[in-house]
Amino acid sequence: MTATENIRDRVIDAIRTVYDPEIPVDVYDLGLIYEVRMVDETKAHVLMTLTTPNCPSAQALPAEVERVVGEVDGVTSVELELTFDPPWDKTMMSEAALFQIGLF
Repeated sequence: MTATENIRDRVIDAIRTVYDPEIPVDVYDLGLIYEVRMVDETKAHVLMTLTTPNCPSAQALPAEVERVVGEVDGVTSVELELTFDPPWDKTMMSEAALFQIGLF
């Protein structure tokens, strides 16, 4: 495993500590994170969405993801991109998340 792969794994672990306040599932397993990649050895890029454009947590969730990613050892900057293409739906959730909320 390369150093950037190791940092990327730690970034994903950090993102998994952020929970949607309306659904008791972390944003990664909820399927809100479309991409996590290291632009270089220290800059993380996160492409994410929200359950709806009118989500009540539209400002808080991206800010929290950006904060926890920025706290990962080895990450010096975070580029967070918010998108609604493709729109989120429950098929983007992990099996564990579906099971957790009783949809599996």
